[in-house]
Amino acid sequence: MKSLYEQMGGTYHWEGDYLIPDLVVTEEDRPIGLWGRRHLQYLKQESKLLYTELLTSGRLNSYLAEVNAQAEERMLLLTEQMAQCEGITEQLKAQDQMAWVQGMNNIKAQAMEIVNHELIYI
Repeated sequence: MKSLYEQMGGTYHWEGDYLIPDLVVTEEDRPIGLWGRRHLQYLKQESKLLYTELLTSGRLNSYLAEVNAQAEERMLLLTEQMAQCEGITEQLKAQDQMAWVQGMNNIKAQAMEIVNHELIYI
């Protein structure tokens, strides 16, 4: 009787007295970025089952790259929307650079918290 692994097309090879599955991880090489690395650390510490499943299926890197892309897009969108709501404009930048920098730093910190909560540490 074939194992489930063999039924799905997997093969084994002998090493001494043991049958070892022939596992090949093929994964595209996309950069995972800052957000992807943060989510990777979270997976390793808090969601070991999902981490192991993604790693053994060969989908970890592409999953992390997708999380990174979503987080960057969300961060950009939030920053633009919050700056518009707070009145942080290019005109303010020209008039009072320190106020603009303070406002943008505050907005970026808030956006980072939102992205961390919504996408990274879930």
